[in-house]
Amino acid sequence: MKKRYINLVLAAALTFTATSCKKDLTGINENPNASQNAQPDYLLTGATKAVVDTYWGTSNNMDAALLFVQHWAKIQYTDPDRYIYANTAFADLWNIGYSKGVVNYNQIIKLADAQANPNYKGVALVLRSWVFTLLTDNFGDVPYQQASSIDQYLTPAYDAQQNVYNAILDDLKAAQASLSISGKAIGGDIIYNNNIGLWKKFANSLRLRVALRIADRDAAKARQVIADIQAEGSGYISANSEIAQLVYQNSPNQNPISNLFDTRDDYRISKSIVDRLFALNDPRLPIYAAPTQDATAQTYVGIPNGLLVGDASNLGFTKTSKPGTYFRAPNAPAVIMSYAEVLFDRTEAAARGFTGESAADLYNQAVQASLTQYGISGTAAATYANSAAVRYNASNYKKSIGEQKWIALFGQGLEAFAEWRRLDYPQLQPAVAGSLNGKMPVRFIYPGTEQSLNGANYTAAVSRQGADLLTTKLWFDVN
Repeated sequence: MKKRYINLVLAAALTFTATSCKKDLTGINENPNASQNAQPDYLLTGATKAVVDTYWGTSNNMDAALLFVQHWAKIQYTDPDRYIYANTAFADLWNIGYSKGVVNYNQIIKLADAQANPNYKGVALVLRSWVFTLLTDNFGDVPYQQASSIDQYLTPAYDAQQNVYNAILDDLKAAQASLSISGKAIGGDIIYNNNIGLWKKFANSLRLRVALRIADRDAAKARQVIADIQAEGSGYISANSEIAQLVYQNSPNQNPISNLFDTRDDYRISKSIVDRLFALNDPRLPIYAAPTQDATAQTYVGIPNGLLVGDASNLGFTKTSKPGTYFRAPNAPAVIMSYAEVLFDRTEAAARGFTGESAADLYNQAVQASLTQYGISGTAAATYANSAAVRYNASNYKKSIGEQKWIALFGQGLEAFAEWRRLDYPQLQPAVAGSLNGKMPVRFIYPGTEQSLNGANYTAAVSRQGADLLTTKLWFDVN
């Protein structure tokens, strides 16, 4: 991985400004010693770092999705854990996703065409597809078609979620066609260090994820996409060494979770997942949770989600467990897609009859891959996977996959939130003092600025999709 990327983020992330200045002023402001045109490697570094920071950061992950799926809980300032949010709460994913993600990846695609380097185009299409998946997974209908020409459409129309997913699948197919191991080299890649073979695997793995996202609504389409992936032949992410992730550096460029815990102490691990890990005798417990600062009977103590502030703090800061040191380390990775997830997805594709693979075998491999991802021995992983409480149940594949995938996706709040809604497992209970009348969130609310700055298109989307509430189910969320 290139260590230069941190120094490039600010320069690369903001490449588009208003062009209202007169030509003479523009010329005066030109630096004769610097390039006036952004280069694709710099853009790729900056855009990727900005989006991953947001994906793994506070407002969408720690203060929202990780709470919704009950991986984490709050011990103070508990409003988010009780589902109390302002209409600015989820703006980072929207604003950064579009302004620093989509806009810059669009520019890389243009530069790739101009420089006749399809590999840059393929990588940008994969990452843009990932960003659009995050946006539609969480908000529902979002600008897609007109977002590709933001200079022309300052108030872009929203596309229906079904259409967004289908367009993402088309883009990922195009990305796969653009990527060539024998093609021109690229630079600035902080995910796979410019390894095009791994980008081809990631493209297919992301196609599989999105195909399953629509499977309950359009099984025929999902089946065809998976058949196309198999026919293409590049394969999927096939080892823990191929995980799509950004590995951070030390302070001041550390993992966002590490950065937060340097100065704050708001979060604990949720009782829901601690109880489940204890029940399964799961070897990941001491990795996911830190021992309590004061000695306790259990050593690892989670707190219930959605407590009132006083009730939460009364549990004791030194008598409850923070997330494990693995996740709070400065150089801890932000995982975009793991090998275990891909194996769980392949398990589901087989269980649905989309492939001829063995669902039971793939499930067993998936469970073990999640454990070995954290350095747990192969012997311990195999013993755990073969235990009665973990073993695959073909009569209810969604339960088997959903419960183990929920554990495997610990820390990946946004993906865990999407899969919990889609698979309907595990069956979680709402926040203790939740504000949604016994319901749980199933989407993010749109940023308030959309109502004021893009009102007509916002209104049309809400009219089509349903009220702009945390409890409005999205198209892909069938049950």
